[in-house]
Amino acid sequence: MNIPEALEVVIRSVCIIFGLFFITKLLGKKQLSKLSFFEYIAGITIGDIAGTLSMDTDLNITNGIVSILIWSAVPVIISFFLIRSRKFQEFIEGKPTLFIKDGKILEENLKKEKFTADELLSQLRKSQVFNIKDIETAMLEPCGNLSFLLKKEKQPLTYGDTHQEVFNHREPKTVIIDGKIQDESLNSIGLNRGWLNEELKKKGLTSKEVFLVQIDHENKLSVDLYNDKLN
Repeated sequence: MNIPEALEVVIRSVCIIFGLFFITKLLGKKQLSKLSFFEYIAGITIGDIAGTLSMDTDLNITNGIVSILIWSAVPVIISFFLIRSRKFQEFIEGKPTLFIKDGKILEENLKKEKFTADELLSQLRKSQVFNIKDIETAMLEPCGNLSFLLKKEKQPLTYGDTHQEVFNHREPKTVIIDGKIQDESLNSIGLNRGWLNEELKKKGLTSKEVFLVQIDHENKLSVDLYNDKLN
């Protein structure tokens, strides 16, 4: 390979990497966490086209980009119709399949989804469930995950079971990262830099001395220092 060809491969590869990054951002987080049938096929095809296009300098890059855009448009178009049509969603993604009801396995549904008893038991054991009789219902979701509901007497005790009055606790907010104050997080809970600096001052600290600070639902600080003194 001569130098001009090597340079062309580098340019093609860099452009395709940025292009795929843009396409991935366009598809959204849902497509990253859960792939439907069409998204799976489109992803494999786009990757194959991109790899071939970056290495084979004889291929017309314009035609390759058009092909990638067409394949990328498939999941976007399908997602558009999935949101607007329940029937189309069921046709494309399918419906949940009931595997267990009242502690009894529905063998015909297992066969329908090509699921063996060992695979079912293995999925349940991963969730620390070893006895089929402990399960009220279990079903295979369209994405392939197994969901189940334990019988009432087998469900773990919760705070609401023992307390009539339940308080909503706000998740901890990270207000300092790497010594830098996060104003957006502070403002979201009605606080400001002045309040934060005053609280740090009470501890004999400044924002530059701490690596990370979180504020809980009671506005109490959890502080992690740069120079933690550990034995």
